[in-house]
Parts: sequence; structure tokens; C-alpha cells
Amino acid sequence: MSSTNMDKLVNFMKQGVISVPKYIYSNYRKLGIDDSEFILLMYLMNNDTLSFNPKSIALDLAVDNKQVLKLINSLTEKGVMEIGVSKNTLGKMEENLSLDLFYNKLSLLMLEELNAKEENNSSLFGIFESEFGRLLSPMEYEIINSWINENFQDEIIIEALKEATYNGVTNLRYIDKILYEWKKKGYKTVMDVRNSKKRVKEKKESTEIFEFDWLENE
Repeated sequence: MSSTNMDKLVNFMKQGVISVPKYIYSNYRKLGIDDSEFILLMYLMNNDTLSFNPKSIALDLAVDNKQVLKLINSLTEKGVMEIGVSKNTLGKMEENLSLDLFYNKLSLLMLEELNAKEENNSSLFGIFESEFGRLLSPMEYEIINSWINENFQDEIIIEALKEATYNGVTNLRYIDKILYEWKKKGYKTVMDVRNSKKRVKEKKESTEIFEFDWLENE
């Protein structure tokens, strides 16, 4: 590699990286934003200035100027971006881009998800209290919350509760052992648990039939 090309590569690496918050990366499609619009938004989020300069944006993103204008127009129509006018440091009026609507939409989406999660959690605690026939203690709330924080799905927690009550146990420590045993075996859904039980049952029944036939032959 020539020294000139090496210098270009070094300069390219020195330009830095564009950071993308994980929440935005995982949820931008819920706002009706496509991949090309997302790339433009991430570029703007990582820019020190949001002046309306399609040519400069097109150059940085290595796309056509018309494509940049098309993306900006689409994002404004979707209510994700605004084009405004303000004075620059020289006192001259200039157009600029605002991402306030984008941040507002993300905040509302996050609040909706948190509220939905709280409602689900409340329902989950209610199921335990109904099954136990009493209010849960602060310690029991902490244990159930620990399952939620470790990404056990509500349905599999309830399945573990059913398993415990079927065995005549209303103890969260017992349920905790069930959940971690299932996790160790790779069970992630209720169907995983039930299919495993079905296989064990079928194996047991086939063994019993074999033994019965053996005795008959005797």
C-alpha cells in the first residue's frame, strides 16, 4: 500500500464514529422510519450543527443531493423533523433542522412501553396474591421483580407458579428453583416446558407398556 493511500486510511479512521443509542436502534421502525431515514437521523444526531445544508449532508453520506432532500421531506411529513429559521452568529437568517419532534416521539414511545410494563407487572403480582390468598410481602415483591429484571417472561413465571401449586407448594423460593432449572435446560417459553413434560410422559408410558407386555409373556 502506498504512503498516500495509508495517509487517507489513517485520516478516515480519525474522523471518529457515529454513536447510536440502543433504544433508538431497536425501536425506530415503530415510528414509521425506514432504514435510509434512520441513517440520516443518526448522522444529524451526531452533528454539532443542524444547519439546512443538503449538499454537505449528501457529501458526507455519499448519496445524491436529491436523495437527501427526499429523505428530509419524508421525515418532515411524518412529523419527525422540522425545518426552521434562526439567526446565525453573524446575525444572518438561515434555515436549520430540528429533531425535537423525533425526541418527543421517542419519549412518548418509551413512556407507553413503561406504562404497559407496569400494568403487566401489577397483573402478575395480582395473580400471585390471588393464588396465595393473601398480600405479598416486600421480600416476595423483590423476588418476583428479580425474575422480571432477568427477562423471565410473565407466562413462564405463571407456569412455574402453577407447577408449584400443583405440587402443593406456595413458596417463592421453590418457584425460583423451578425457573432457574428451566433456564438451565434452555426453556424460554411455556411450550418448551410443556413439550418437555410431554416427552417425559410418553417415555414413561412406553416403558410401562413394555414392562406390562413382558409380564404377560411370562
